[in-house]
Amino acid sequence: MYDINSNMPMGLLTEMADYYDILGVPRAADEKEIRQAYRRLARQHHPDVNPGDDASAERFKSINAAYEVLSDADKRAKYDRYGDQWEHAEQFEQRGGGPGFSQFFRGHDGGGRGGFSFRGGGATLSDILGGLGGFGDLGGVGERIRPQPAEIPVDITLEEADAGTTRRVNLPHGRRLEVKIPAGIADGGRVHIAAGGDSRGEFNLVVTVLPHRRFERQGADLHTSVDVPMLDAVLGGTAQVQTLRGQIELTLPPETQNGRRFRLAGQGMARLNDSERRGNLYATVNVTMPSNLTDQQRGLFEQMRAEQADHVVDEEE
Repeated sequence: MYDINSNMPMGLLTEMADYYDILGVPRAADEKEIRQAYRRLARQHHPDVNPGDDASAERFKSINAAYEVLSDADKRAKYDRYGDQWEHAEQFEQRGGGPGFSQFFRGHDGGGRGGFSFRGGGATLSDILGGLGGFGDLGGVGERIRPQPAEIPVDITLEEADAGTTRRVNLPHGRRLEVKIPAGIADGGRVHIAAGGDSRGEFNLVVTVLPHRRFERQGADLHTSVDVPMLDAVLGGTAQVQTLRGQIELTLPPETQNGRRFRLAGQGMARLNDSERRGNLYATVNVTMPSNLTDQQRGLFEQMRAEQADHVVDEEE
């Protein structure tokens, strides 16, 4: 069946949903806006939240497909120019397709939204095939275009990211799998799931590492603070530092200053694919002041202040 105005097969004229509309973001949205929109929608329409809801499952797949493209700068640029045919951008451009050529693949609004859009007087099927050398050069438009793997968001703790963990996830079509998340995975890391024999069985687990109340992560290194009583900082002593795997003792030299940072080698995060070679833990000293002083203790501090003042005077003379 053909459109009498364009001589294009009607199957090629079907306009697909625009990826920006699917995520509910403007075309000028930055990476953060796209990521936030994806996470919000993915959690709302995840099969775990909507068991048995086929419409929500389809929506979930559309959200993942849109995010897969718009979160990748190169794919997004191709999509903005060629719309739903962005995967063939290189083949179009190798055939000499300039700005005018790319209009063949733009949507009705002229902004790269959706599939083919031809109005009266537009290019014919023979024009397209002549410019591309036939659909054979596209690798079979209806046969070889594989959908992008769906993405399933999961949250894990920092301890789980350090040691590695597993998650049992519900996949579309009713499947349920236990997936191993490797030690050292970063926030935003992906775990590929090849759950079937074709592209419909491929999924990416998108990992969010939750914030920790004690540690701040920077790559494989961790940063924390340790409270040290003033007298231990002045005279020297030891302090107990919490790590992800327990406490260790830190030796403090005399006159340790507030804010001094100590490096504890090998006490940080496991490294991805090399868990034996760990990052470092950096502990910053937070000197705490004494309180509820007795009269005797206050007198000792006053004596120390007086002696310190006399020492300064002697140095100036």
